Formats: sequence, C-alpha cells, structure tokens
Amino acid sequence: MAVEKPEMARELKNRHVQLIALGGTIGTGLFMGAGSSIKMAGPAILFVYLITGVFAFFIMRALGELLVSDTKQHSFVNFIEKYVGKDAGYIVGWTYWISWITIAMAELTAIGAYVQFWLPGVPQWIPDLIFLLVLWGLNSVTVKAFGETEFWFSLIKIVAIVALIATGVILVAVGFKTPMGHASLGNLVNYGGFFPTGGKNFILAFQMVFFAFLGIEIVGVTASETKNPKKIIPKAINEIPTRILIFYIGALLAIMSIYPWTQYSSAESPFVQVFSAAGIKAAAAIINVVVLTAAASALNSSIFTTGRMMFALTSEKSRFHKLSRAQVPARAISLSVGIVGISVVLNGVMQGKVFGFITSVATTTFIVIYAMMLVAHLRYRKQMKGMLPKDGFLMPGAPITDYLTLAFLLFVFVVLFLQAATMWAAIGALAWFAILIIWRLTHRKLDNTN
Repeated sequence: MAVEKPEMARELKNRHVQLIALGGTIGTGLFMGAGSSIKMAGPAILFVYLITGVFAFFIMRALGELLVSDTKQHSFVNFIEKYVGKDAGYIVGWTYWISWITIAMAELTAIGAYVQFWLPGVPQWIPDLIFLLVLWGLNSVTVKAFGETEFWFSLIKIVAIVALIATGVILVAVGFKTPMGHASLGNLVNYGGFFPTGGKNFILAFQMVFFAFLGIEIVGVTASETKNPKKIIPKAINEIPTRILIFYIGALLAIMSIYPWTQYSSAESPFVQVFSAAGIKAAAAIINVVVLTAAASALNSSIFTTGRMMFALTSEKSRFHKLSRAQVPARAISLSVGIVGISVVLNGVMQGKVFGFITSVATTTFIVIYAMMLVAHLRYRKQMKGMLPKDGFLMPGAPITDYLTLAFLLFVFVVLFLQAATMWAAIGALAWFAILIIWRLTHRKLDNTN
C-alpha cells in the first residue's frame, strides 16, 4: 500500500493571497527609491513603469497558467524541472533560494537602521534580532500566521499610497501654493516636457524600475497552501495591472504634480516631501513607519519563500524535507532564518559596499529566473498543443507574448552594461550561474561514476 506524501495545509484565503500579491509589487523601492528614478527620467518614468508593468503581468500570466495546470506543485521551480530539465530546476531553485536569503539579509539590516530613527542609541543588532525572531516564530506556527502578518503589512503600505494619492488630488484641485509654484498637472510637462532627460536616461531607468517589481512571483509560491487555488491565484494575478496603475502610476503622478520633478532628491523619500508640503509635520516619522513595515514585509516574505524553496529542493530523505504538525516546513524555515541571522556580522565584516554588491548580484539573477519561467511555459504549451484545458488560466497571446517578454528581459539585462555599477552586478550574476552550472555538471558526473 502506497504511503501518501504529507501535504502543506491550505490555509491561505483569498484576502491573504490578494495582499501577498500586492505586497510583492510594492516595496521600499517605491517609498525610498522613487526619487532616484524620477531624477533619472523625469515624467517619462510613468511610461517606464507602465511598459515594465505590462511585461510583469505577462510573466505572472505565464506562471499562473502553469500553477493552475497542476496545483499540487510547491513552486514554479517544479515546473522548470518538469518542462526544461532537472539541471535547470536545480540551478534556478538554488539561485532563487540564495537570492532571497541575500535580499532578506539586506532587509534585516535596513530594519535596524529604520528603528534607529527613533532609538539612535540602541545597537542595530537588537531590533534586527527581535524582528527576525518574531517573524521566524510566526512563520513556524502556521501558514495562516504568515498570511495574516503579510496582510497587515501590505495594508499599511496601501494606506500610505492611497493617502499620498488623495493628498495629490486635493492639492492639485485647490492649486496649492508651494515654494516652487503651484500644485498642478502642468508640472508634468512644464519642465522640459515628458522626456526632459533624453533617451539614454529613459532607457537606463528600466533596470531601476524592473528591480522594483521583484517579488511579484511570490504569489506563485503560495499555490500549494491556498484554499481553492484555481480560483484565487488567477484572481490575484489578473488584478496586477490595476494595482500597477493605481499604486505606481497614481503615486508618481501625484508626486510630480505637487512639485516639479526637478525638485525631488534621490537622497530623500518623495513621500516625505509631499506630506511635508501638505503641512504634516510628522511626515518623516510616518514614512519611516511605512518603510520599516515594507522592510519587515520583505523579510517576512523571504522567510516564507526560502523555507518553501528549501523544502522543495531537498530530497524526501532529508531532515529539511519534513513538515511540522501544523503542516509547515519548520526545519527548512529554521535553517533559512539561521543563515539570514548571520547578516549583521557579515555586514560589519564586509562593509556596506561589498554587501550591497552581493545583493545587487542576487537581484540581477531574477532576470534569468523569470526567463526560465517563460521557457517552462513555452515547453508546456508545446507539450500540450491541441490539449489545453478549456477552463485553464491561459496566457493571452502566447507564445508571441512569451517571446516578447523574453526579449524585454534581454533588453533589461543589456541595459545593465550601460552603467559601471550595474555592469559589475550583471557580470557577477553571469559568474554565479557559470560556477553553479560547472558544479552541477561535475557533481552529476561523479554521481554517474559512483
């Protein structure tokens, strides 16, 4: 008699998945990094977000079709392994795990820095440790605890953006007087037009905006723990375009309508400048709460994702391929959290620049990870030719949209070589994949020999 494999608990509800998907598209990049992207491209940044958002949607639709085709799979890596090959699945899976471990380290370091805004005398490692232990505990209890935590983290970010957009609408409607003139939609075109910084800067902005979208795929990791995934996952993915329009385009429109784009600094959050203009004296403190929440949200998602990825990548005999009584991969989560916890020491030893470079390399690998998702989708479509389910969540325009999105990812990767800082990150990512491929091939030959 065959023994049934233990399955993870399907405790994530529609509202959990909706907010997890939303949290994956809104991070500290919008709250803190929008000033840099506005400074680089001016009002044209709206088109960059819009174009990148379209291709992010195609990536998610390709992933969504795969997830709905087999909801028992733990993550997109299982589909890459199934349709592209075990070696590809191995390389992408471990790359994804290590990338999120590195991102989690960076977010944990940021949490300590944000807490010091209020408690400058407290050593950074203390809030780091507290946040890590609390989120570790929540993720280890039940998947529902993770879902609830992420729900409220995401809700805080949503409230902040809605407040910003509402502030922008009110200030523009009354023609609010600012030190630089008046709040007006005319600010979008009165300072050099829509493309004031030229074509090169417009192109360079794509890599900044692309990295702001990292994390959209996390909703795919929730598929095996979601109630009624064939209904909830498609709904979450289909709402991505609306979220991008409202929360990215809407926020940036508000920001650049209140002040001319030339007045924003890459060193300060545009959100702080906008709320300060509206007379809110505690603007800096409020936004610090929001970015602290955004960092904690990213750390929470990292713990969830790395735990599930470790569970999926290890063999059934491994101690990390075990579920707790609550049907969560507690051991895999604990290992990931333990490695993330080294970040405070590493950041001190490596100094900020080296640690920042490693994080840049990790995020750059996502270009290849997303490309492999699309290749898996293309292989799936080829295998299912003429047999696609009528009730399936089919990607619109496939396979043409697959190829267009692959071309866009290649374009973003090429753009990385146009600046020294991003060029070295791209070279580092290529070196990482080369090392992992060589190691995998060597390891496989040794296994065959034995």
